Parts: sequence; structure tokens; C-alpha cells
Amino acid sequence: MSGLLSSSIARKFAMALSALFLVFFLLMHVSINILSLFSEDAFNTASHFMGTNPLIQFVMQPILIIGVVFHFALGLILEIKNRKAQGVKYAQNNGAANSTWMSRNMIYSGAVILLLIAVHFVDFWFPELNYKYVQGLPEDPNRYYHELVEHFQNPARVGIYALAFIFLALHLLHGFQSAFQSMGANNKYTKGLKNFFAGYAIVVPALFIIIVLFHFLNH
Repeated sequence: MSGLLSSSIARKFAMALSALFLVFFLLMHVSINILSLFSEDAFNTASHFMGTNPLIQFVMQPILIIGVVFHFALGLILEIKNRKAQGVKYAQNNGAANSTWMSRNMIYSGAVILLLIAVHFVDFWFPELNYKYVQGLPEDPNRYYHELVEHFQNPARVGIYALAFIFLALHLLHGFQSAFQSMGANNKYTKGLKNFFAGYAIVVPALFIIIVLFHFLNH
């Protein structure tokens, strides 16, 4: 693995694969959370299933955490190596002449997303661990909706989530383009896939923002 990741092309390919893995998680996550806009019972049922299913809790969840750590660590490594290879700062190199703002600042949008994950863990994941394993409280399949609504009553927190999801959209838009290039995808289906993932990069973060604003404005 160390020999494989010593290659710049291999690192970018691994980065693209880890990103696509996280994309599937985002789709699943937004699909469950969007239920909260239409049915409290449906959201509670889906959340309870996700929170109590052993396969998800003890297999998929650790894999997800490893995937997030791997993606951000590899992104940082690529950023450091790219800057060393250039030998000069972007501002001195006039990067704007041949690259987009997003491509030059992926590390910063990634940092904002990492902040969102940290806030999300504090809001939902750590309380869940405390509820189940520290306090040892009995399962309550109807608590999830009210906990979700409660967290989005703070305007500052709503602003953090909304801003982070905007950066997520920008990060995904460039990330998908870079992933296709890194994986050498170039066939008759490439244009359609690029359009699909561009739509994904806009729609999924927008849905997350709608969920946050809905619960802030309606409760």
C-alpha cells in the first residue's frame, strides 16, 4: 500500500475512490433526513433502524469513519506535495489564469466540511453514544425527530450548517470533475455521468440546507 500510494497518480486514484465511497453515504444520509420534512413517524422509524442495526453500527459506521479520515488525510498529503512541487505560492504563480478558484482552494473547502463533521458529531453522534453506552437508557424509537428539531433552533448553528453545505457543493463540483480525470473515465457515457454528478453536487447539499431551514423556521 505504501508503494502504491507513493505514486502521484495512485494517490489521486485512491482519493477519487474514497470520495465516491463518501458520496454514497451522503445520498443515504440525505434520503433518511428528508423524511423529517414529511413524516415524523417515518423519520423516527428509519433513524431507529440505522441506530440499532448491528451491521450499520459495528461494520458500516467504522468503515465510514475510516473512509473520512483516509480521504482528508490523503487530501492534505496531495496539497502539501502539490505546493512543494510548485515551489511558489499560488498568488505568485497567477493560478487564476489557468485554474478555477475551487480547484486552488479544495483544501480550505475540505477544512470547512471537516468542521461541519466535527459539529455534527458533537450534535448527534456523541449524544447517541452517551445515551446508549454511558447512561444505558432504554431504547426510545420516537426520540429522533424531536432531537433533530431541537438542534436546529439555534440561528448560529443553522448558519454554520448552511454555510458548510454551500462549501460542500463547491467541493463536490470540482471533486467529481477531478475524480473523472484521475480515474481516466472517457467514453460515450462520460458526459452523462458528469452531468448527473454535477446535479448531485448541487441537489444533495441544497436538500440538506432545506432540511435545516425547514426545522428552524417551522418549529
